[in-house]
Amino acid sequence: MSRFLSLPVLFFFLLVEWYGLQAVRTAIQPDTAGGRRLTAVVYVAVTLLVWGLGIWAISTRRTAQPHYKVYFLGLLLGLIAAKLIIALPLLLEDVVRAGRFVARQFSGNSAGGEPISRSAFLSRAALLLGAVPLVALVWGIVRGGTDYQVKRRVLRFPNLPASFDGFKILQISDLHTGSFTSKEPLQRAVKLINDQQADLIFMTGDLVNNVATEVEEHIDTLAGIRSERPIYSILGNHDYGDYVQWESAEAKRANLERLMQNHAKIGWELLMDESRTVERNGEQIAILGVQNWGTKFVQHGNLSKAHAGSGNAPFKILLTHDPTHWDAQVHEYPDIDLTLSGHTHGAQFGVNLPHLKWSPVQYVYKQWAGLYKRGKQHLYVNVGLGFLGYPGRVGFLPEITVLELRRA
Repeated sequence: MSRFLSLPVLFFFLLVEWYGLQAVRTAIQPDTAGGRRLTAVVYVAVTLLVWGLGIWAISTRRTAQPHYKVYFLGLLLGLIAAKLIIALPLLLEDVVRAGRFVARQFSGNSAGGEPISRSAFLSRAALLLGAVPLVALVWGIVRGGTDYQVKRRVLRFPNLPASFDGFKILQISDLHTGSFTSKEPLQRAVKLINDQQADLIFMTGDLVNNVATEVEEHIDTLAGIRSERPIYSILGNHDYGDYVQWESAEAKRANLERLMQNHAKIGWELLMDESRTVERNGEQIAILGVQNWGTKFVQHGNLSKAHAGSGNAPFKILLTHDPTHWDAQVHEYPDIDLTLSGHTHGAQFGVNLPHLKWSPVQYVYKQWAGLYKRGKQHLYVNVGLGFLGYPGRVGFLPEITVLELRRA
Protein backbone atom coordinates (compact mmCIF):
# COMPACT_ATOMS: atom_id res chain seq x y z
CA MET A 1 0.00 0.00 0.00
CA SER A 2 2.96 2.33 0.50
CA ARG A 3 3.59 2.42 -3.24
CA PHE A 4 -0.11 2.96 -3.93
CA LEU A 5 -0.20 5.94 -1.58
CA SER A 6 3.14 7.46 -2.58
CA LEU A 7 3.35 11.24 -2.27
CA PRO A 8 2.92 12.10 -6.00
CA VAL A 9 -0.08 9.78 -6.29
CA LEU A 10 -1.55 11.13 -3.06
CA PHE A 11 -1.12 14.72 -4.26
CA PHE A 12 -2.74 13.86 -7.59
CA PHE A 13 -5.81 12.34 -5.98
CA LEU A 14 -6.09 15.21 -3.49
CA LEU A 15 -6.05 17.62 -6.43
CA VAL A 16 -8.77 15.64 -8.21
CA GLU A 17 -10.88 15.57 -5.05
CA TRP A 18 -10.41 19.32 -4.58
CA TYR A 19 -11.69 19.95 -8.11
CA GLY A 20 -14.61 17.64 -7.41
CA LEU A 21 -15.53 19.70 -4.34
CA GLN A 22 -15.18 22.96 -6.30
CA ALA A 23 -17.49 21.62 -9.02
CA VAL A 24 -20.15 20.58 -6.50
CA ARG A 25 -20.02 23.86 -4.56
CA THR A 26 -20.08 26.02 -7.70
CA ALA A 27 -22.91 24.01 -9.26
CA ILE A 28 -25.04 24.06 -6.08
CA GLN A 29 -24.09 27.63 -5.13
CA PRO A 30 -25.16 27.54 -1.46
CA ASP A 31 -26.27 31.01 -0.36
CA THR A 32 -24.78 31.03 3.12
CA ALA A 33 -21.46 30.24 4.73
CA GLY A 34 -23.20 27.48 6.69
CA GLY A 35 -24.50 25.96 3.44
CA ARG A 36 -21.03 26.02 1.95
CA ARG A 37 -19.60 24.33 5.04
CA LEU A 38 -22.33 21.68 5.00
CA THR A 39 -21.65 20.96 1.32
CA ALA A 40 -17.95 20.53 2.05
CA VAL A 41 -18.58 18.31 5.09
CA VAL A 42 -20.96 16.01 3.21
CA TYR A 43 -18.60 15.81 0.21
CA VAL A 44 -15.57 15.01 2.38
CA ALA A 45 -17.49 12.47 4.50
CA VAL A 46 -18.78 10.57 1.48
CA THR A 47 -15.36 10.70 -0.18
CA LEU A 48 -13.54 9.38 2.89
CA LEU A 49 -16.12 6.60 3.32
CA VAL A 50 -15.77 5.42 -0.28
CA TRP A 51 -11.97 5.64 -0.23
CA GLY A 52 -11.83 3.86 3.12
CA LEU A 53 -13.97 0.95 1.95
CA GLY A 54 -12.09 0.72 -1.36
CA ILE A 55 -8.65 0.72 0.28
CA TRP A 56 -9.84 -1.87 2.80
CA ALA A 57 -11.04 -4.10 -0.05
CA ILE A 58 -7.69 -3.76 -1.84
CA SER A 59 -5.49 -4.21 1.23
CA THR A 60 -7.32 -7.38 2.36
CA ARG A 61 -7.46 -9.00 -1.06
CA ARG A 62 -5.00 -11.72 0.01
CA THR A 63 -7.27 -12.87 2.83
CA ALA A 64 -10.63 -14.61 2.59
CA GLN A 65 -12.63 -12.21 0.46
CA PRO A 66 -16.39 -11.79 0.97
CA HIS A 67 -18.20 -11.14 -2.28
CA TYR A 68 -19.31 -7.65 -1.26
CA LYS A 69 -15.70 -6.38 -1.20
CA VAL A 70 -15.66 -6.19 -4.99
CA TYR A 71 -18.60 -3.79 -4.93
CA PHE A 72 -16.69 -1.42 -2.65
CA LEU A 73 -13.83 -1.49 -5.12
CA GLY A 74 -16.24 -0.97 -8.03
CA LEU A 75 -17.78 2.06 -6.33
CA LEU A 76 -14.33 3.57 -5.73
CA LEU A 77 -13.30 3.00 -9.36
CA GLY A 78 -16.54 4.58 -10.57
CA LEU A 79 -16.08 7.71 -8.47
CA ILE A 80 -12.42 8.03 -9.45
CA ALA A 81 -13.35 7.85 -13.13
CA ALA A 82 -16.14 10.40 -12.65
CA LYS A 83 -13.95 12.86 -10.77
CA LEU A 84 -11.12 12.58 -13.29
CA ILE A 85 -13.58 13.61 -16.01
CA ILE A 86 -14.88 16.43 -13.80
CA ALA A 87 -11.38 17.72 -13.01
CA LEU A 88 -10.19 18.01 -16.62
CA PRO A 89 -12.46 20.87 -17.84
CA LEU A 90 -12.09 22.70 -14.53
CA LEU A 91 -8.31 22.45 -14.75
CA LEU A 92 -8.43 23.88 -18.27
CA GLU A 93 -10.70 26.64 -17.00
CA ASP A 94 -8.18 27.50 -14.29
CA VAL A 95 -5.45 27.74 -16.90
CA VAL A 96 -7.63 30.20 -18.85
CA ARG A 97 -8.44 32.16 -15.69
CA ALA A 98 -4.75 32.37 -14.82
CA GLY A 99 -4.00 33.61 -18.34
CA ARG A 100 -6.69 36.28 -18.08
CA PHE A 101 -5.32 37.37 -14.69
CA VAL A 102 -1.79 37.68 -16.07
CA ALA A 103 -3.11 39.61 -19.09
CA ARG A 104 -4.87 42.01 -16.75
CA GLN A 105 -1.68 42.66 -14.85
CA PHE A 106 0.23 43.52 -18.01
CA SER A 107 -2.61 45.66 -19.38
CA GLY A 108 -2.62 47.84 -16.28
CA ASN A 109 -6.18 46.90 -15.35
CA SER A 110 -5.32 44.89 -12.27
CA ALA A 111 -7.34 47.17 -10.02
CA GLY A 112 -11.11 47.20 -10.17
CA GLY A 113 -13.38 45.16 -12.34
CA GLU A 114 -15.26 42.01 -11.52
CA PRO A 115 -13.22 39.11 -10.14
CA ILE A 116 -12.74 36.20 -12.51
CA SER A 117 -15.05 33.63 -10.91
CA ARG A 118 -15.49 29.99 -11.67
CA SER A 119 -18.25 29.32 -14.19
CA ALA A 120 -21.31 27.66 -12.67
CA PHE A 121 -22.27 26.47 -16.16
CA LEU A 122 -18.90 24.77 -16.67
CA SER A 123 -19.08 23.17 -13.23
CA ARG A 124 -22.50 21.75 -13.97
CA ALA A 125 -21.36 20.57 -17.39
CA ALA A 126 -18.33 18.89 -15.76
CA LEU A 127 -20.61 17.13 -13.28
CA LEU A 128 -22.78 15.86 -16.14
CA LEU A 129 -19.70 14.61 -18.01
CA GLY A 130 -18.45 12.93 -14.85
CA ALA A 131 -21.77 11.15 -14.52
CA VAL A 132 -21.18 9.34 -17.84
CA PRO A 133 -18.42 6.95 -16.65
CA LEU A 134 -20.12 6.56 -13.28
CA VAL A 135 -23.42 5.55 -14.89
CA ALA A 136 -21.55 3.28 -17.34
CA LEU A 137 -19.68 1.55 -14.51
CA VAL A 138 -22.89 1.10 -12.51
CA TRP A 139 -24.56 -0.38 -15.62
CA GLY A 140 -21.55 -2.67 -15.98
CA ILE A 141 -22.16 -3.99 -12.48
CA VAL A 142 -25.93 -4.38 -12.83
CA ARG A 143 -25.98 -5.81 -16.34
CA GLY A 144 -22.67 -5.87 -18.22
CA GLY A 145 -20.83 -8.38 -16.04
CA THR A 146 -23.11 -11.24 -17.08
CA ASP A 147 -24.28 -10.03 -20.50
CA TYR A 148 -22.70 -12.99 -22.31
CA GLN A 149 -21.73 -12.49 -25.95
CA VAL A 150 -20.97 -15.15 -28.55
CA LYS A 151 -18.13 -14.00 -30.81
CA ARG A 152 -17.79 -15.87 -34.11
CA ARG A 153 -14.84 -15.86 -36.48
CA VAL A 154 -13.89 -17.93 -39.52
CA LEU A 155 -10.16 -18.72 -39.73
CA ARG A 156 -8.55 -20.13 -42.88
CA PHE A 157 -5.41 -22.27 -42.96
CA PRO A 158 -3.82 -23.87 -46.05
CA ASN A 159 -2.43 -26.78 -44.00
CA LEU A 160 -5.66 -27.67 -42.20
CA PRO A 161 -6.45 -31.36 -42.86
CA ALA A 162 -9.42 -31.68 -45.21
CA SER A 163 -11.43 -33.65 -42.66
CA PHE A 164 -11.32 -30.64 -40.30
CA ASP A 165 -12.70 -28.17 -42.86
CA GLY A 166 -15.65 -26.53 -41.04
CA PHE A 167 -14.52 -27.83 -37.63
CA LYS A 168 -15.88 -25.55 -34.86
CA ILE A 169 -13.87 -24.89 -31.72
CA LEU A 170 -15.23 -23.01 -28.72
CA GLN A 171 -13.12 -21.12 -26.21
CA ILE A 172 -13.99 -19.81 -22.77
CA SER A 173 -11.47 -18.20 -20.44
CA ASP A 174 -11.05 -16.41 -17.09
CA LEU A 175 -14.16 -17.68 -15.36
CA HIS A 176 -13.02 -16.31 -11.97
CA THR A 177 -15.74 -18.30 -10.27
CA GLY A 178 -14.93 -16.73 -6.90
CA SER A 179 -16.51 -13.48 -8.10
CA PHE A 180 -19.99 -14.93 -8.64
CA THR A 181 -22.57 -14.48 -5.91
CA SER A 182 -25.07 -16.98 -7.35
CA LYS A 183 -25.20 -19.96 -9.73
CA GLU A 184 -27.64 -18.41 -12.21
CA PRO A 185 -25.18 -16.44 -14.41
CA LEU A 186 -22.96 -19.45 -15.12
CA GLN A 187 -26.04 -21.59 -15.75
CA ARG A 188 -27.02 -19.15 -18.52
CA ALA A 189 -23.47 -19.24 -19.87
CA VAL A 190 -23.45 -23.04 -19.98
CA LYS A 191 -26.72 -23.05 -21.93
CA LEU A 192 -25.23 -20.62 -24.46
CA ILE A 193 -22.12 -22.80 -24.76
CA ASN A 194 -24.20 -25.90 -25.42
CA ASP A 195 -26.32 -24.06 -27.97
CA GLN A 196 -23.23 -23.57 -30.17
CA GLN A 197 -22.80 -27.34 -30.71
CA ALA A 198 -19.04 -26.96 -31.05
CA ASP A 199 -16.83 -29.85 -32.12
CA LEU A 200 -14.16 -29.11 -29.50
CA ILE A 201 -14.18 -26.94 -26.35
CA PHE A 202 -11.29 -25.25 -24.52
CA MET A 203 -10.96 -23.33 -21.24
CA THR A 204 -7.82 -21.20 -21.18
CA GLY A 205 -7.14 -20.54 -17.50
CA ASP A 206 -8.13 -18.65 -14.34
CA LEU A 207 -10.90 -20.89 -13.14
CA VAL A 208 -10.73 -19.18 -9.71
CA ASN A 209 -9.61 -15.90 -8.18
CA ASN A 210 -7.50 -17.24 -5.35
CA VAL A 211 -8.39 -20.65 -3.90
CA ALA A 212 -9.62 -23.97 -5.25
CA THR A 213 -12.80 -24.01 -3.16
CA GLU A 214 -14.27 -21.04 -5.05
CA VAL A 215 -15.32 -23.22 -7.98
CA GLU A 216 -16.81 -26.06 -5.97
CA GLU A 217 -20.34 -24.66 -5.73
CA HIS A 218 -20.26 -24.33 -9.55
CA ILE A 219 -18.91 -27.80 -10.39
CA ASP A 220 -22.34 -29.23 -11.17
CA THR A 221 -23.14 -26.25 -13.40
CA LEU A 222 -19.88 -26.41 -15.37
CA ALA A 223 -20.15 -30.19 -15.65
CA GLY A 224 -23.27 -29.51 -17.70
CA ILE A 225 -21.16 -28.38 -20.69
CA ARG A 226 -21.75 -31.08 -23.31
CA SER A 227 -19.08 -32.29 -25.72
CA GLU A 228 -18.56 -35.54 -27.62
CA ARG A 229 -14.79 -35.02 -27.35
CA PRO A 230 -12.72 -34.22 -24.26
CA ILE A 231 -12.87 -30.63 -23.01
CA TYR A 232 -9.30 -29.39 -22.58
CA SER A 233 -8.30 -26.82 -19.95
CA ILE A 234 -5.14 -25.12 -18.70
CA LEU A 235 -4.09 -23.07 -15.68
CA GLY A 236 -3.90 -19.28 -15.46
CA ASN A 237 -1.90 -17.09 -13.12
CA HIS A 238 -4.71 -16.90 -10.53
CA ASP A 239 -5.02 -20.68 -10.31
CA TYR A 240 -1.73 -21.15 -8.44
CA GLY A 241 -2.85 -19.38 -5.26
CA ASP A 242 -0.10 -16.77 -5.55
CA TYR A 243 -2.36 -13.97 -4.29
CA VAL A 244 -3.21 -15.59 -0.95
CA GLN A 245 -1.28 -15.66 2.31
CA TRP A 246 -0.79 -19.37 3.01
CA GLU A 247 0.15 -20.90 6.34
CA SER A 248 2.80 -23.01 4.61
CA ALA A 249 4.15 -24.07 1.24
CA GLU A 250 2.43 -27.42 1.78
CA ALA A 251 -0.96 -25.70 2.11
CA LYS A 252 -0.38 -23.86 -1.14
CA ARG A 253 0.58 -27.08 -2.94
CA ALA A 254 -2.50 -28.80 -1.52
CA ASN A 255 -4.66 -26.00 -2.88
CA LEU A 256 -3.24 -26.45 -6.38
CA GLU A 257 -3.77 -30.21 -6.17
CA ARG A 258 -7.37 -29.63 -5.11
CA LEU A 259 -7.88 -27.25 -8.03
CA MET A 260 -6.54 -29.85 -10.44
CA GLN A 261 -8.95 -32.39 -8.95
CA ASN A 262 -11.80 -29.92 -9.44
CA HIS A 263 -10.98 -29.69 -13.15
CA ALA A 264 -11.38 -33.47 -13.28
CA LYS A 265 -14.64 -33.36 -11.30
CA ILE A 266 -16.06 -30.89 -13.84
CA GLY A 267 -15.03 -33.30 -16.57
CA TRP A 268 -12.20 -31.25 -18.07
CA GLU A 269 -8.86 -32.70 -19.09
CA LEU A 270 -6.22 -30.38 -17.65
CA LEU A 271 -3.13 -30.11 -19.85
CA MET A 272 0.07 -29.51 -17.89
CA ASP A 273 2.68 -28.89 -20.60
CA GLU A 274 1.19 -31.73 -22.60
CA SER A 275 -0.19 -32.49 -26.04
CA ARG A 276 -3.22 -34.43 -27.21
CA THR A 277 -4.30 -35.65 -30.63
CA VAL A 278 -7.78 -35.12 -32.06
CA GLU A 279 -8.79 -37.40 -34.91
CA ARG A 280 -11.45 -36.99 -37.57
CA ASN A 281 -11.98 -39.34 -40.49
CA GLY A 282 -8.48 -40.72 -40.11
CA GLU A 283 -6.76 -37.29 -40.04
CA GLN A 284 -5.31 -35.59 -36.97
CA ILE A 285 -4.59 -32.23 -35.39
CA ALA A 286 -2.63 -31.63 -32.17
CA ILE A 287 -3.75 -29.68 -29.09
CA LEU A 288 -0.92 -28.32 -26.93
CA GLY A 289 -1.62 -27.01 -23.43
CA VAL A 290 0.90 -25.26 -21.20
CA GLN A 291 0.84 -23.97 -17.67
CA ASN A 292 0.83 -20.21 -17.20
CA TRP A 293 3.72 -18.42 -18.88
CA GLY A 294 3.84 -14.65 -19.25
CA THR A 295 6.37 -11.86 -19.34
CA LYS A 296 4.64 -10.02 -16.46
CA PHE A 297 3.47 -12.93 -14.27
CA VAL A 298 4.59 -16.42 -13.22
CA GLN A 299 6.34 -18.61 -15.77
CA HIS A 300 5.50 -22.23 -15.01
CA GLY A 301 4.83 -23.38 -18.56
CA ASN A 302 7.19 -25.53 -20.61
CA LEU A 303 6.31 -25.02 -24.27
CA SER A 304 9.24 -27.12 -25.47
CA LYS A 305 7.93 -30.14 -23.57
CA ALA A 306 4.37 -29.69 -24.85
CA HIS A 307 5.58 -29.19 -28.42
CA ALA A 308 7.77 -32.27 -28.34
CA GLY A 309 4.70 -34.35 -27.55
CA SER A 310 2.78 -33.02 -30.57
CA GLY A 311 4.94 -34.92 -33.06
CA ASN A 312 4.45 -34.24 -36.75
CA ALA A 313 0.79 -33.30 -36.62
CA PRO A 314 0.06 -31.13 -39.69
CA PHE A 315 -1.98 -28.59 -37.70
CA LYS A 316 -1.38 -27.47 -34.12
CA ILE A 317 -3.42 -25.43 -31.63
CA LEU A 318 -1.74 -24.04 -28.49
CA LEU A 319 -3.60 -23.17 -25.29
CA THR A 320 -1.63 -20.66 -23.22
CA HIS A 321 -3.28 -18.29 -20.76
CA ASP A 322 -1.14 -15.18 -21.17
CA PRO A 323 -0.94 -13.60 -24.67
CA THR A 324 2.56 -12.21 -24.02
CA HIS A 325 3.72 -15.80 -24.50
CA TRP A 326 2.98 -15.44 -28.22
CA ASP A 327 5.65 -12.82 -28.91
CA ALA A 328 8.07 -14.19 -26.33
CA GLN A 329 8.24 -17.87 -27.35
CA VAL A 330 5.55 -19.10 -29.74
CA HIS A 331 7.23 -17.53 -32.79
CA GLU A 332 10.07 -20.01 -32.23
CA TYR A 333 7.63 -22.79 -33.17
CA PRO A 334 6.32 -21.83 -36.63
CA ASP A 335 4.27 -25.03 -36.90
CA ILE A 336 1.93 -23.78 -34.14
CA ASP A 337 -0.88 -22.46 -36.32
CA LEU A 338 -3.35 -21.10 -33.77
CA THR A 339 -2.78 -19.87 -30.22
CA LEU A 340 -5.69 -19.30 -27.83
CA SER A 341 -5.21 -17.02 -24.81
CA GLY A 342 -7.15 -14.95 -22.30
CA HIS A 343 -5.85 -13.11 -19.21
CA THR A 344 -6.37 -9.44 -20.19
CA HIS A 345 -10.17 -9.23 -19.66
CA GLY A 346 -10.05 -6.28 -22.09
CA ALA A 347 -9.61 -4.46 -18.75
CA GLN A 348 -13.40 -5.05 -18.38
CA PHE A 349 -13.79 -1.45 -19.55
CA GLY A 350 -13.41 0.36 -22.83
CA VAL A 351 -14.91 1.25 -26.19
CA ASN A 352 -15.67 -1.79 -28.34
CA LEU A 353 -17.12 -0.78 -31.70
CA PRO A 354 -16.60 -2.43 -35.11
CA HIS A 355 -14.02 0.15 -36.21
CA LEU A 356 -12.93 1.56 -32.86
CA LYS A 357 -11.48 -0.45 -30.01
CA TRP A 358 -9.90 1.21 -26.99
CA SER A 359 -9.14 0.00 -23.51
CA PRO A 360 -6.53 1.06 -20.94
CA VAL A 361 -5.17 -2.49 -21.07
CA GLN A 362 -3.75 -1.81 -24.54
CA TYR A 363 -1.00 0.29 -22.93
CA VAL A 364 0.14 -2.82 -21.04
CA TYR A 365 -0.47 -5.63 -23.55
CA LYS A 366 0.33 -5.57 -27.25
CA GLN A 367 -2.24 -8.28 -27.96
CA TRP A 368 -5.21 -7.83 -25.67
CA ALA A 369 -8.54 -8.67 -27.38
CA GLY A 370 -9.62 -10.48 -30.53
CA LEU A 371 -7.63 -11.85 -33.46
CA TYR A 372 -3.98 -11.17 -34.33
CA LYS A 373 -1.86 -12.52 -37.18
CA ARG A 374 1.88 -12.91 -37.74
CA GLY A 375 2.83 -14.66 -40.95
CA LYS A 376 0.95 -17.96 -40.95
CA GLN A 377 0.39 -17.90 -37.19
CA HIS A 378 -2.84 -16.71 -35.56
CA LEU A 379 -3.56 -15.62 -31.98
CA TYR A 380 -7.00 -15.14 -30.50
CA VAL A 381 -7.34 -13.37 -27.13
CA ASN A 382 -10.63 -14.06 -25.40
CA VAL A 383 -11.62 -11.25 -22.98
CA GLY A 384 -13.02 -13.70 -20.46
CA LEU A 385 -16.32 -15.03 -19.15
CA GLY A 386 -16.03 -13.77 -15.57
CA PHE A 387 -14.73 -10.66 -13.86
CA LEU A 388 -12.22 -9.72 -11.19
CA GLY A 389 -11.80 -6.61 -9.04
CA TYR A 390 -14.39 -4.37 -10.67
CA PRO A 391 -17.56 -6.53 -10.45
CA GLY A 392 -18.82 -5.75 -13.94
CA ARG A 393 -17.94 -4.99 -17.54
CA VAL A 394 -18.36 -2.02 -19.87
CA GLY A 395 -17.62 -2.32 -23.59
CA PHE A 396 -15.73 -5.61 -23.38
CA LEU A 397 -18.55 -7.90 -22.31
CA PRO A 398 -18.08 -11.52 -21.19
CA GLU A 399 -17.21 -13.66 -24.18
CA ILE A 400 -17.82 -17.12 -25.59
CA THR A 401 -15.65 -17.51 -28.68
CA VAL A 402 -16.61 -19.78 -31.58
CA LEU A 403 -13.90 -20.21 -34.24
CA GLU A 404 -14.70 -22.10 -37.42
CA LEU A 405 -11.64 -23.61 -39.03
CA ARG A 406 -11.67 -23.61 -42.83
CA ARG A 407 -9.20 -25.03 -45.30
CA ALA A 408 -7.86 -22.14 -47.38
